[in-house]
Amino acid sequence: MKIKVLVIDDSALIRSLLTEIINSQSDMEVIGAAPDPLIARDMIKQLNPDVLTLDVEMPKMDGLDFLEKLMRLRPMPVVMVSTLTEKGSEITIRALELGAIDFVTKPKMSISDGMHEYTDLIADKIRTAAQAKVASLQRQSATGNGVTSPALLRNPLISSEKLLIIGASTGGTEAIKSFLLQMPSDCPGILITQHMPAGFTKSFANRLDSLCQISVKEAEGGERILPGHAYIAPGDKHLLLARSGANYVTQLSDAPPVSRHKPSVDVLFESAATYAGKNVIGVILTGMGKDGAEGMAQMKQAGAYNFAQNEESCVVYGMPKEAVAHGGVDEVVHLNDLPRLVLDHLTANSARALRV
Repeated sequence: MKIKVLVIDDSALIRSLLTEIINSQSDMEVIGAAPDPLIARDMIKQLNPDVLTLDVEMPKMDGLDFLEKLMRLRPMPVVMVSTLTEKGSEITIRALELGAIDFVTKPKMSISDGMHEYTDLIADKIRTAAQAKVASLQRQSATGNGVTSPALLRNPLISSEKLLIIGASTGGTEAIKSFLLQMPSDCPGILITQHMPAGFTKSFANRLDSLCQISVKEAEGGERILPGHAYIAPGDKHLLLARSGANYVTQLSDAPPVSRHKPSVDVLFESAATYAGKNVIGVILTGMGKDGAEGMAQMKQAGAYNFAQNEESCVVYGMPKEAVAHGGVDEVVHLNDLPRLVLDHLTANSARALRV
């Protein structure tokens, strides 16, 4: 059975191009196209689509207001179609918080040339959205209130030599937020690769920085990795861990995509295996595909201790499942328990080292 898609965009050109792209796939079809959310609301009731594509900025009711009402009254998979601007990227991050599964950036184009380059990307995101667990994402969004549990506050036993290395894809922005909100200000340095295009990772980092006890920034390359700081891979560069003398530092690479991804989780994980080994705690979160599975296995072989998000709490149980299958995971846990278990592991290891 084909995936039924409803396209919502105020641009007739974009509606036409999206319809052409989606209908060119054998496993999906556009069952309707609406120029604004008010018309879309009636079409959803009549047509019962499996997935929506939703523009961010539209007349009568903007995409965020519509998305918020939709996720409250009739939760369903939504892929945002956004414009690559500073304002647009901030709005898109907010849309992911409200429950959108993923997003596609509108290409800068003359007439229709640019959009066709996005055919595979759009189709893949719609397929992923059709499989995603919307309710799981809602629960994650609802718990992201910026309040840190007293049980996870400052612990002097946590070693500054340790590093947390995190990889995620679809649904990962909210999973990462949920995790980082629980990190104390003296936690080990954190490196993060989240599949996200250029222009959006800076807004994502800024949003997290405004909510978390720790400092969060888009990695620039060459920074000394400090406790209480998280560094997010830019959307058009690979992020790697490297050493400069006795210090761990960030490194950026403009190498080609790995497994179709740039940034790639495997690239980050493999560098962590090479340069940090047993000082690493690895975390792989929700996402489609297998990026990170081989790298996590390498980290484990180098002495790292690795966690994977469980199926129940994942929006898409793809990357964690593959990491488990590759033998790189020590514990599979619910997202809600992950911060506590990571910090418990850090504290236990530090205490053991002091006894030795």
